[in-house]
Amino acid sequence: MPPSRLLPLAAQHVLAMIAAPVSTVFLVADGLRLPPDRTAALLGATLVLCGAGALLQSFGVLRIGARLPFMMLPGGAAAAIFLQIARAHGAATASGAVLLAAALLLAVLPVYGRIVRFFPPLVMGTTVLVIGIDMVAATAPMAAAGSAPALVTVAATALGLLLLRGVWRQLSVLLGLAVGTAAAALAGAPFRAVPGDGVLALPRLLPYGTPHFDLLAALPLLVFALASLAEATGQTVLTSEAVGRTPQPSRDVPRTVRADAVASLAAGLFGGTTMVTSAENIGIVRLTGVRSRLVTAAAGALLMACGLLAPVARLVAALPVPVVGGAALVLYAVIAAMGVDMLRRTDLADRAASTVVALALLAGLLPVLTPRLYAPLPGWAHALLGSGVPAAALTAAVLSALFHRLDANRRTPAPVGTH
Repeated sequence: MPPSRLLPLAAQHVLAMIAAPVSTVFLVADGLRLPPDRTAALLGATLVLCGAGALLQSFGVLRIGARLPFMMLPGGAAAAIFLQIARAHGAATASGAVLLAAALLLAVLPVYGRIVRFFPPLVMGTTVLVIGIDMVAATAPMAAAGSAPALVTVAATALGLLLLRGVWRQLSVLLGLAVGTAAAALAGAPFRAVPGDGVLALPRLLPYGTPHFDLLAALPLLVFALASLAEATGQTVLTSEAVGRTPQPSRDVPRTVRADAVASLAAGLFGGTTMVTSAENIGIVRLTGVRSRLVTAAAGALLMACGLLAPVARLVAALPVPVVGGAALVLYAVIAAMGVDMLRRTDLADRAASTVVALALLAGLLPVLTPRLYAPLPGWAHALLGSGVPAAALTAAVLSALFHRLDANRRTPAPVGTH
């Protein structure tokens, strides 16, 4: 493919996914109260990791990477859990949790088939719904710092999602950021000054200090890492079908997850959150009919170039906080809607299924609505139940497996005795 055709197609993939890492980095930076220069450094490192992950998934090395046209980005739900851990135990412990979660993924891949069955759409849908609600609650203070620019950003993004089509619709978040930034400038909202005059910026190793490993604190992210196996399975099958390759989950899903785990190990060392393979570019593959892995590999190279160019990172890091908060509100509301869509694949008229969803939502939303509810409990119980996402995931997984086992026992006929 000649460069004159390759570069525009690669840029299309970059533009379709760039809003996710930008908004995630701003959310983490705001939650950790990072100064603008460290925000720019974190953004640069994240873009480099997104690019390296795309290259790894596109080409595949030593069974690491699915050799499919995948892009990679920091998981929005994982970012919420990262922030919860950082607020409760410190950023070094949150980085340690990212490393532990990546190591866990690598360790469980040999028994992948046995684990993924514990996370059916019922469990994943409830978990994703709670993630979206929890993220909206965490992001709202960013938008509240400047209501007018934030509301303009939300309105512009929503109109783009409703009225635009094709690739332009996928750029709705970026268009919303642009309109919100213009509104903030007209309203006289402050833009953050980002110091620095260099051209190249290398990622900072261990920006929060030496990672601290605390299994109890990391438990929410460990549970989410296991649950992500189901999502990785669906994305790998969808992309295989999109490029005309016969899906082979037993072969390709472990390769997809290995690349996610390797990128997440690097993210933990450079201050980022868990990295996941993105399904956002599947629509572009279907829309354009371009199935070449060279396109996503070139997109990965563009992302790495953007991350290493300091002026680009400084420019993005200077955006007003309310504008980024408004865009993030839409993104995480969409995540909640994805959870509802997953739950539609479950027969909620079934009493057992509706009971699982109700109790899992209760477990997940109580920490969001009443954060001090579990304060009197011991530390381990507070860490397990006081975070909405792992509480919902564990409740849904355990109850789903329990009801499935009880139902199977009821359906098994009793052995006929001999006389």
